[in-house]
Amino acid sequence: MKDLESTIKLLAARGKGILAADESSPTITKRFAAVNVESTEETRRAYRDMLMTTPGVNEFIAGVILFEETLNQKALDGTPFPEKLQQLGIVPGIKVDKGLVILPNTADEQTTQGLDGLAERLVDYKAKGARFAKWRAVYAISENTPSMLAIETNAEGLARYAAICQANGIVPIVEPEVLIDGAHTIERSAEVCERVLNAVFRALKKHKVQLEYMILKPSMVINGKTCPVKASAEEVAKATITVLKRTVPAAVPTINFLSGGQSSEEATANLNAMNALCGNLPWNVSYSYARALQDKPMKLWHGDNQQVKVAQQAFYHRAKLNSLASVGKYAVSMEKETATA
Repeated sequence: MKDLESTIKLLAARGKGILAADESSPTITKRFAAVNVESTEETRRAYRDMLMTTPGVNEFIAGVILFEETLNQKALDGTPFPEKLQQLGIVPGIKVDKGLVILPNTADEQTTQGLDGLAERLVDYKAKGARFAKWRAVYAISENTPSMLAIETNAEGLARYAAICQANGIVPIVEPEVLIDGAHTIERSAEVCERVLNAVFRALKKHKVQLEYMILKPSMVINGKTCPVKASAEEVAKATITVLKRTVPAAVPTINFLSGGQSSEEATANLNAMNALCGNLPWNVSYSYARALQDKPMKLWHGDNQQVKVAQQAFYHRAKLNSLASVGKYAVSMEKETATA
């Protein structure tokens, strides 16, 4: 219990968020290809070292979710990455799911695998320094999806994973991602997100997960990418907070949103609107972003060691803006400020 208490206290610190640096090898290979970088064990190590050793970023980043490869690697100075993060006052975490598979008897909906052997893997990850974990489930919105079968199956998987984590002294990030792909309206997104979160918390209760020692990483309630009507930050904030108030118990200490296909600027503005417009929330409302934190730094770095400093400055600036958004003090004009670390 003490492990869970000390970890959640650090991760739920107001004004700080979580960096999701847990892209699988195929995912980061695709992102590297977009900036003309070959994805090798060494380039992935150099890139993640660049992010994690950014001077001063621990002011804004409470934890980093690592891919298993990175958990086992050493930083460029020879220090194991988990130890390096701990030296910087950042909590090391680990992605533990084994990816998505098609759920039979659905319209190609997906569920997440990786429960087999999870307890044994967590013992190993904890010995290497990991103090929290992440498991992602996805839900596609269409006319007929997500089905109740997909909603219930994924809720059960998330709850079983969370219970196993807590039994091993690891704080679980519960990530039910409602995908942004499609032409759905913000109203349809709200309807789906509410159904999904209700199912998740029913399952968590059934499996006796202690809500005080978990992190919820949901999607924002937002229109689909190809919807002709684009919601404003204020509309996204109000719709999202309305759904969260209906579904998420106050016992949950922190909600750290995924960016889910939004631009860096959109993800920051939407988070800020929630904190600026919707006061007196029962939870800390913050971020656990991957691309929305990494997009510009990755483009500036593009595999060139000479560009590490400028890429780190961009990463520091982006993390700072999201930190301000997590307390409702971000302004769009800040995007034009010189990014200095």
